[in-house]
Amino acid sequence: MKQVTIFSDGSSLGNPGPGGWGTILRYGNREKELSGAEPMTTNNRMELTAVIEGLKALKEPCDVTIYSDSSYVVKAINEWLEDWIKRDFKKVKNPDLWKEYIEAAKPHRVKAVWVRGHNGHVENERCDELARKSAEKLKERIDA
Repeated sequence: MKQVTIFSDGSSLGNPGPGGWGTILRYGNREKELSGAEPMTTNNRMELTAVIEGLKALKEPCDVTIYSDSSYVVKAINEWLEDWIKRDFKKVKNPDLWKEYIEAAKPHRVKAVWVRGHNGHVENERCDELARKSAEKLKERIDA
């Protein structure tokens, strides 16, 4: 199984408000950057969307390590998700995205690692930049 690293971050200009996400996929010495935006969303939704989009970009089953500065995303993936599934996502925020995550993660072995945000982690800083720029571009179009 290929070893792939996904770095991800989300941003929201207002919470809720225009939001963006950024992801870097790394396999060996190859990298691919992805980003996008939504007009009315939250930071947590964008954090999770970044992870989902990274997983959806993989073309075959992989051993995936996700690096995120979102303790919400990391703890959910590593600790909470199994219980949420058993409870059919009752009293869970963003169940639509968590179900999408489950589908995107199915073919892969996934573990998540928390990194401190805005602390000089090169890939996290780049993902933050991708997310912020995507949100800002969308906000400019909305405000125009």
